[in-house]
Amino acid sequence: MLSIIIPVLNEAETIARCLRPLQGLRKDGHEVIVVDGDSRDNSVALAGPLCDKVLSSRPCRAIQMNAGAGEAAGDYLLFLHADTFLPADIRPLISLAEKRAWGRFDIHLSGQAWGFRVIETCINLRSRLSGIATGDQALFIQHELFNEIGGFPELALMEDIAISKLLKKISRPICLPARVESSSRRWEKNGLIKTILTMWLLRALYFFGCDPARLARHYQCR
Repeated sequence: MLSIIIPVLNEAETIARCLRPLQGLRKDGHEVIVVDGDSRDNSVALAGPLCDKVLSSRPCRAIQMNAGAGEAAGDYLLFLHADTFLPADIRPLISLAEKRAWGRFDIHLSGQAWGFRVIETCINLRSRLSGIATGDQALFIQHELFNEIGGFPELALMEDIAISKLLKKISRPICLPARVESSSRRWEKNGLIKTILTMWLLRALYFFGCDPARLARHYQCR
C-alpha cells in the first residue's frame, strides 16, 4: 500500500489538478493525505472530496509531511508537492520502486522555453550522481525506514536535502526515469538565471552552516 502525502499552503490554483490523477490509485486501495498549513484560500475545500484525509498543521513543509506520515497506513510514503503532478499511471512503477528502500522520479518542468529542458536535465543528472533528491522529484521512502531515521528534519528549508543525506547512509536511491511534471512558476516569475543563482547561493550557504530559517526568509521573499 502506498500513502501519498501532500503538504499544502494556499494551493487552490493547483491542488485539484494534482489530486485528480490520483483517484485511480485510491480505487486500488492506496491512500492520499493532504496536510494543510493554515491556508487562507479554499485549498482545503477543493482537496476534501479528492483525498482520504485532510490534516491541519503549522505552516512548515517538513512539519506538515511528518504529520501526514504519522497518520499514514501505507508500506511506502510518497511525498508530493501540490504543484507537482505524477505520471498518468504509476502503478507499474510501484513494484519497481519496492526493490529499493527509497527513491525519486525524474523531473519535467512545465515551462515551454528551451532553457527549462536544460535545467531539468541538469537536475536529473545531478541527482543521479549525488544521490540527493529534491522535494519536487516526488520522494518516496519505506514507511519503516522513514520512522527509523526520525522523519524529515524539521527545518524551514532544505528538508529534502537533509533527509536525502540521512537516507544515503543506508542506501543509494532508485532514480525512476518516469517524469513528474513540476510547475515552473517560480522560475518564470523571477527569471531563469536569477532563480538558478539564488538556488546555488542558498545551497552553498546551507552547506556552510547557515541557519535554514534565515535561508527560508530569503527564499520566500523572492
